[in-house]
Amino acid sequence: MFRFLNWAVYISARNVCKSILSLAGKLPNEIRYSLGNQIIRSSTSILLNIAEGSGKSSDRELNRFFDISIGSVNETVANLDFLRDNNFITREQFEKTFAELVSISKQLGGFKKSLKR
Repeated sequence: MFRFLNWAVYISARNVCKSILSLAGKLPNEIRYSLGNQIIRSSTSILLNIAEGSGKSSDRELNRFFDISIGSVNETVANLDFLRDNNFITREQFEKTFAELVSISKQLGGFKKSLKR
């Protein structure tokens, strides 16, 4: 029951959500509620789709939710890139979170490959 709780990719996604929540909380008021909320939603979508997919009855369905998670990884990276490009976050903040998102993307890709076997 709730097998996703022990998956490394879920734990990584949970950690990214914590990082994003912290970054969003430090954004200036004029963008905190627009871009801040958007990046929080995209990062939590990674996490929630991993969890939701784990409860599906077939590998095909799980794979579909992993695809959605990968899309949310891309959306989160785009949000981060925009925040960095406009000097709302530092290069170091971007690079740390970016590296975590790359890792999640690779983990999801590996998981998807193992499902095809």
